[in-house]
Amino acid sequence: MIRVLVVDDEALIRKGFQHILDAAQDIEVAAAVPGSQALQATREMRPDVVLLDIRMPDVDGLTVLAGLRRLPHPPVVAMLTTLDMDEYVATALRSGAAGFLLKATDPEQLPFLVRTLAGGGTVLSSKVTRTVVDVHLKAGPQGPAARSLARLTDRERAVLVLIAEGLSNTDIATRMHLSTSTVTDHVSAILTELEVDGRVQAGLLAECACLLKPPRDQEGG
Repeated sequence: MIRVLVVDDEALIRKGFQHILDAAQDIEVAAAVPGSQALQATREMRPDVVLLDIRMPDVDGLTVLAGLRRLPHPPVVAMLTTLDMDEYVATALRSGAAGFLLKATDPEQLPFLVRTLAGGGTVLSSKVTRTVVDVHLKAGPQGPAARSLARLTDRERAVLVLIAEGLSNTDIATRMHLSTSTVTDHVSAILTELEVDGRVQAGLLAECACLLKPPRDQEGG
């Protein structure tokens, strides 16, 4: 069972998300609280995934995110917003958010997105993805992103393709017939080479460069 904490200043939003997610057999909303109660609720409920409003009147969502990331057992956090605000997107991703969703996300997609987050994947709405790519990465086939990607090995590029698809390390290991520890090492090397703070930015960098294709041989060895 995936335990979820919904954090939003609007009761209607909290109840809406709770209603949608509780209908899924493998998801349980442990609590739905305003921002001021987020850290305490996380300590008490130990959720797997937190859906966190980025802008709340009582507390800043980015401040809450930083607090959640400092916990001994930090949950996976995806930010919620009504706007594709580029400056907030970049800051949230640098601070460790695993996703960035618009509150208008299709209700039928929400359980799938939560499962993706719980499995170690990343989720971004297409509108948010375009914002990050257009405003923050600003690379093309001849830009710095492409040059960084060109320095990756074929296997690292194959791993990066799957990161960009939102797969977890375990799923990547299964797909490529590698051990999870080997995939973890590849991911670490990729983040270092690309000089990014996390797998979300790495995946977006790959998409931004528009040149990644899976190598012919993605098998282990």
